[in-house]
Amino acid sequence: MAAEPSAHALIAAHRPTLDQALEAIRTRAYCSPHPEHPKAYGENGSLDAAAGKAAFDALLGTRLDLGQPGTDDWTGAEESPYGIALGVTYPHADPDVLLPAMRAGQPAWRDAGPELRAMVCLEILKRISDRTHEFAHAVMHTSGQAFMMAFQAGGPHAQDRGLEAVAYAYAEQVRTPAAAEWTKPQGKRDPLALTKTFTPVPRGVALVIGCNTFPTWNGFPGLFASLATGNAVLVKPHPRAVLPLALTVRIAREALADAGFDPNLVALAAERPGEGIAKTLATRPEIRIVDYTGSTAFGDWLEANARQAQVYTEKAGVNTVVVESTDDYRGMLGNLAFSLSLYSGQMCTTPQNLLIPRDGIRTDAGPRTFDEVVADLARAVDGLLGDDARANGLLGALVNPEVKARLEAAAGLGEVALASREIVNPDFPGAVVRTPLIVKLDGTKPDDEAAWTSECFGPVSFAVAVDSAAHAVELLRRTVRERGAMTVGAYTTDQDVERSVEEVCLEESAQLSLNLTGGVYVNQTAAFSDFHGSGGNPAANAALTDTAFVANRFRTVEVRRPA
Repeated sequence: MAAEPSAHALIAAHRPTLDQALEAIRTRAYCSPHPEHPKAYGENGSLDAAAGKAAFDALLGTRLDLGQPGTDDWTGAEESPYGIALGVTYPHADPDVLLPAMRAGQPAWRDAGPELRAMVCLEILKRISDRTHEFAHAVMHTSGQAFMMAFQAGGPHAQDRGLEAVAYAYAEQVRTPAAAEWTKPQGKRDPLALTKTFTPVPRGVALVIGCNTFPTWNGFPGLFASLATGNAVLVKPHPRAVLPLALTVRIAREALADAGFDPNLVALAAERPGEGIAKTLATRPEIRIVDYTGSTAFGDWLEANARQAQVYTEKAGVNTVVVESTDDYRGMLGNLAFSLSLYSGQMCTTPQNLLIPRDGIRTDAGPRTFDEVVADLARAVDGLLGDDARANGLLGALVNPEVKARLEAAAGLGEVALASREIVNPDFPGAVVRTPLIVKLDGTKPDDEAAWTSECFGPVSFAVAVDSAAHAVELLRRTVRERGAMTVGAYTTDQDVERSVEEVCLEESAQLSLNLTGGVYVNQTAAFSDFHGSGGNPAANAALTDTAFVANRFRTVEVRRPA
């Protein structure tokens, strides 16, 4: 076959990495083959900081020609949240031409088998990793993340999630043997004997609908899970965050071609301003898998209307932290302050509601009333963000005007415990940078309930006064069940309260973090060990990444022959 000359080289280069990932998903231990520190790059073909920045700068104002069929126009209107126009244009595709071309490459890709497909996927990830500095700038200037977060979350952490998806996909495909000899005794008669082969076959073309805030971190799991299981993948980026995924597509197409496969197995679907092609593409008969991250409204629409496809959605939820007691008050405040501040709260895992008993909590520093806890948390946030340079490095920029409008409106929802302030970014004067807002609400007042039971995406948190720990657990259960949650946190030294919170999370399928006071935060998850979402509550119908995320992207077809 066409890929044969490079198959052995790919296996020799990448099989150890796959084995490492397979062991990691089995043990759930720490694993990260992709370096987190910027200084780790610059050797063995990877771009260092200066070369990565130069590569990004060279893209600005250019046409990114991917050489894919069906291009009928060029489009692109990305404006960096840091106030610069990217000026990159991308191919606009005619799906009637592009989709048949993508399907044409699937038979050879299917016949390559799970191992070689995994090796090609790992080669794509290696080439992306070599250009992590370039990707960091692309993610920064489309998502508004600060550079270091864009580097880590948009680079090695996203690559880890892609590798994790490949490992799960490989493990599921080889669970069934490729061939078997079947013999059934017949007593005095000759036994029945068959030779059977079992082939993982793709569902069809997969559609990845990208998000604005984490284009690679959220995009890579679905992309690589589908590609590793034999499917062609059409990538439809968010119109404000095309560049990181367009670079991904270009690298994937080059790696596929170099391995002897059809580059059209991966293609880009950029849209004109206001075109809204996601609905049209998602319901086409060729599309058999959809991966989506974004609003609940469109996620619900996809689940209801893309009936011909397996649909995997990560939507919105209301993340909650129960604060009942702590034996490390200072550590708790510091941990929460960082969680509320990171990327201006523009993470699907950022805590929104802090449920605190109105009579106060027990701490190692003595009892603290509700008002004191909230005031101390406000001071912790102020202390964390008091230096503007540090604040810019943590907050990044607001990703779009809708977040700014939501932040300004939230100040009128209750008593402001911590006002949001504007910070100037000297390197990017056009950036909109705001510190977190904390608003006090009452968990027993119907007028307040509409605020804290709805997602308020951005740097907004609600300190909700509750009657007791039991009341907090009751409200936690209700919000997870009705609104969903990507994360739940709790601080308690009471074993009964801890058991009650854990029981809610087990029954309502929510991922729980208990008593975090150090360098691990409720809104961060580690590939190979932590599950992102559960698929068991309204915030998401899938988890990144588990067996269920990959197993239904392929089917196993059996062929029986007489032995």
